Amino acid sequence: MILIRHGQSEFNAHHDLTGRDPGIPDPQLTELGRRQVAASAEKLKGHVHPIRRVLASPYTRAIQTAEIVAGTLGVPITIEHSVHEHAHYHCDIGTTRTLLQQRWPSLAFDHIQETWWPNLDETREQLEARCQTFHRLAAALEDWQHVAVVSHWGFILQLTGHSAVNAELVPFDPTSERKARARA
Repeated sequence: MILIRHGQSEFNAHHDLTGRDPGIPDPQLTELGRRQVAASAEKLKGHVHPIRRVLASPYTRAIQTAEIVAGTLGVPITIEHSVHEHAHYHCDIGTTRTLLQQRWPSLAFDHIQETWWPNLDETREQLEARCQTFHRLAAALEDWQHVAVVSHWGFILQLTGHSAVNAELVPFDPTSERKARARA
């Protein structure tokens, strides 16, 4: 399984320069973010285990990342709620299911709630519980070696202990044992 942190978002561009939350709910990818993802998608073309499908967080930046990856590889996208970001900043306020369905009519959102994101006070324990849920789900996938998962910095860090940069490809073996990871 390959975990992919979404490309640079409008939030990341501002936060990286200022260290402040710019107050942008559910931001889109920047042009740099799109280029980052395109480069990562090209690397996946030669992956030892060909990617056959992409799971993506319901945040706009993750869906846009998944579109680029899936388009490059010619594979389908499935929305996976459990891999969303650790809700802490304004960028972690999502878009309603209805609006997501309007923006991406070819994707299924009927399995998520209308307001699917948590309050911005999600605890580390709640994040860890989501990581455990996803770990079990991923381990049960027969084709896990052929799956890419578009997620976020906080989720990937908690799941793997690795602080991924934008559009980074992070190998993940869900069949291995894992212990709760602490944020750095």
